[in-house]
Amino acid sequence: MYIIAGLGNPGRQYAHTRHNVGFDTIDVLAEKYNIKVEYEKGRALTGSGRIEGQSVLLVKPLTFMNLSGESIRALADFYKIDGTSQLIVIYDDISLPPGQLRIREKGSAGGHNGIKSIISHLGGQEFLRIKVGVGEKPAGWDLADYVLSRFSQEERQKVEEALKRAADAAVCLMTDGVEAAMNEYNRKVSE
Repeated sequence: MYIIAGLGNPGRQYAHTRHNVGFDTIDVLAEKYNIKVEYEKGRALTGSGRIEGQSVLLVKPLTFMNLSGESIRALADFYKIDGTSQLIVIYDDISLPPGQLRIREKGSAGGHNGIKSIISHLGGQEFLRIKVGVGEKPAGWDLADYVLSRFSQEERQKVEEALKRAADAAVCLMTDGVEAAMNEYNRKVSE
């Protein structure tokens, strides 16, 4: 079984903000594979089903971004999954341009509080991640204000495509492995 967790903040006021691209990617997967993500478990909205022959749990933590690790750890413990190979976390990255993806097997939090929380609660940095580029913070902006802002119309088009690619990347991680997923999805997207 795999847990695919998209990070974001619960509540309508945060819907479709830069910080919620993880939630948006879970929505893409749920729709594509007809999985209802509506059951509360482990302080998250969850939905279980099958994707390309793999048993999966789609997860949207309800703990707010900075406490994502609490929810992820509770679910990982409950389902007895190996966090290094059966957990895929999808989240926003301000160091990547809008629409660009980056897949990693491990690494630091890079200043992302949701990832910092997961590393703290899992006790290590080794878990599969899909970073979705949301663009660099403009000069003079507060970081929190920026990640909680919405995309411009032009950015949104790139991000919509990136969400579909991030969903496909999660499937590729499960079916073809990390190296194949990195080779396919870490390539630079043309502007």
